[in-house]
Amino acid sequence: MKVLGFAALLVFSAAGLGAQTSVIQVHSSELGFSYSLPSDWETVDPQPNLPAVKQEGAQNAASDEEKKGIACVQVALSARHGVSAIVVVALPFDCYGQTMTANELPGFGEGAAEGLKQTFDVEHPAVGAYKLGDHPMWIERASGTPKGRIGPAYTVEIACTLLTKAAICWMTMAADADDLHAFEHSAVKLDGSTAPSLVPRNAFEKQPQP
Repeated sequence: MKVLGFAALLVFSAAGLGAQTSVIQVHSSELGFSYSLPSDWETVDPQPNLPAVKQEGAQNAASDEEKKGIACVQVALSARHGVSAIVVVALPFDCYGQTMTANELPGFGEGAAEGLKQTFDVEHPAVGAYKLGDHPMWIERASGTPKGRIGPAYTVEIACTLLTKAAICWMTMAADADDLHAFEHSAVKLDGSTAPSLVPRNAFEKQPQP
């Protein structure tokens, strides 16, 4: 399932958009999650680019299922810190017309990661899996350089999970270790269950079988 492939474009777009505010504490969504960021990250309005990005995603969709998913995807949060960016995207199940199972989560996350290759030259991808409370998480981290640009590589990271009402992916383009730390170690609440960090230190370690 690659309905989030287009959404990776929003991460790159967010780094260049105008900021709305310099204060971010806790962002809450009616879809059942909240996410905290340091106060020096600035929210970005994705709406100017969203229609064009969705249109491009729909044109590249391989199936009607993907087109429907693209139409339903919401941008729950878009923020930047210098040239780094974070975008949180959600696929509400009531709009999509079906829910997902934990077995479908890797395919959902891989679809989001696939979209990065349209915008970045990606190297050294690493995939991990972990849990936050009862919520399974899928994660991929890679080095990425924006296509057509000369400059240092970013750390590009995507973490996805399933909530009662939606599938959610947190995506970042981090220019340095501090911005990656802010993305990974901000507190998150998932369907009422709180975790101190979105990404724990052992996220890329092989998890023991139950």
